[in-house]
Amino acid sequence: MSDAVETSSGAWRVASVAAGEALIGVVGAGVMGAGIAQIAAQAGHPVRLLDVREGAAAAAIAQIGKALDGLVAKGRMEAAEREAVLARIQPATATADLADVALVIEVIIEKLEPKQALLRELDALLAPDAIIASNTSSISVTALANGMQTPSRLVGMHFFNPVPLMKLVEVVSGAETAADVAQAIEALARRWGKTPVHAKSTPGFIVNRIARPYYAETLALLQEQAGTPAQLDHALRGVGFRMGPCELMDLIGHDTNFLVTQSVFEANFGDKRFVPSQVQKALVDGGRLGRKVGKGFYEGQPPTPAALAAPEAELAPISVVGQGPLVDQLLSWLTRKGLPFSRGSAADWAGLVVGETHVHLSQGKTAAQLASERAHPELAVMDWPVAPERCTGLALSLAPRTSAQAKAQLVDVWRALGWEPLFLRDVPGLVVARTVAMLVNEGADAVWQGVCEESAADLAMKLGVNYPAGPFEWLRAVGAASCAELLDGLFQAYRSERYRVSPLLRQQVWAA
Repeated sequence: MSDAVETSSGAWRVASVAAGEALIGVVGAGVMGAGIAQIAAQAGHPVRLLDVREGAAAAAIAQIGKALDGLVAKGRMEAAEREAVLARIQPATATADLADVALVIEVIIEKLEPKQALLRELDALLAPDAIIASNTSSISVTALANGMQTPSRLVGMHFFNPVPLMKLVEVVSGAETAADVAQAIEALARRWGKTPVHAKSTPGFIVNRIARPYYAETLALLQEQAGTPAQLDHALRGVGFRMGPCELMDLIGHDTNFLVTQSVFEANFGDKRFVPSQVQKALVDGGRLGRKVGKGFYEGQPPTPAALAAPEAELAPISVVGQGPLVDQLLSWLTRKGLPFSRGSAADWAGLVVGETHVHLSQGKTAAQLASERAHPELAVMDWPVAPERCTGLALSLAPRTSAQAKAQLVDVWRALGWEPLFLRDVPGLVVARTVAMLVNEGADAVWQGVCEESAADLAMKLGVNYPAGPFEWLRAVGAASCAELLDGLFQAYRSERYRVSPLLRQQVWAA
């Protein structure tokens, strides 16, 4: 074929697939399959849409028509273009109808055995140079290829919901995937207006792996009764997350989120970093599945934080002590807010002195432990001000002998800084610090193990789950030493491998 490129494993229709001339097959006419068919047709491809459920493909095409009607109504598509797009999508009635496609994308149930059976059938049916892609979100592409006569033609092409709107596509190579196949799918994704990132086939790929701590740390804090779901959500929205973890799990559905966590945990042979939560299991067992049933962590919408109150008294003297990126954030924010402060003398800790109260930036130790070690009873631990300009609530924990006056002074200073003081139980790491450090650590491990590049990890988390920053962007913002110190503190507190420091992160500390 004139558009074929020779590879060690055969000849692939690389040019035609990437250039948009190829006939595309989509198997599975659910929400994801319909979305993939829509964007393929909008890019100019003829598409055959297959589903074993009678009438499902036709119904999906009708739904696509309604989605395109919305684009026409908004002036983003001409009526004639709408008709042309719909004309390119034809329902298929049997797998045999896909025999002449250049690329088929399977989007069926997320279970290994049915996917393997379909992929083997397609492998036997399609031309030797056709490419097969799976939209799996978590199943090993290597395992899916097992039993195929030509496993080198199989690649993961993981879209995110809703497909027409979400930009990210994870292009996942299994052990047998030919490099040219992955490259063709990356080029195709770009032509469809998507941003592809390449990943090696490991449990969770990039997004579902690195995202686990966002849920897991909040669930662990709830297990310890550190705070309410509303407090923890408020704290993490202050970093720039669009939704707190509790409201996000309510939206996803606790049954779905719990099953994904179980899958990643089992695929990693019981690694404690991915252990499922008893808190979430109780929600699932009790039928509190989230918004789809009207109750989860919240009944209905989560509460809106109250308006920030003004300070009630003249502010106590403020001093900034220590060094590092987080201290620089504090200095900058105090200056921007116009608050008077002094620069404290060199100290072996970092944070603020408010009146007589030492307020330590979290390093994975509790306020009670620090107060005992330092023989300073008026002591608090503050969460990391990762994004002070976005923050509306910042967590604090108090040592047992901290006075009511000291607490009141902290409240006034926090409110003068624009932050609602979120007083939590005195647990190691608080909320933002342990969550960000764990996200950084998981990203570092993914890169260390060759799953993806640093830039891909950052891009995937921002585009795939709308994080305000990627793990390596946070790493640069807070510093490797802060992350490693906090994780070491958590490891000492819990004696759990969950908080082991990634070798890549440790190397960055040593190299600084």
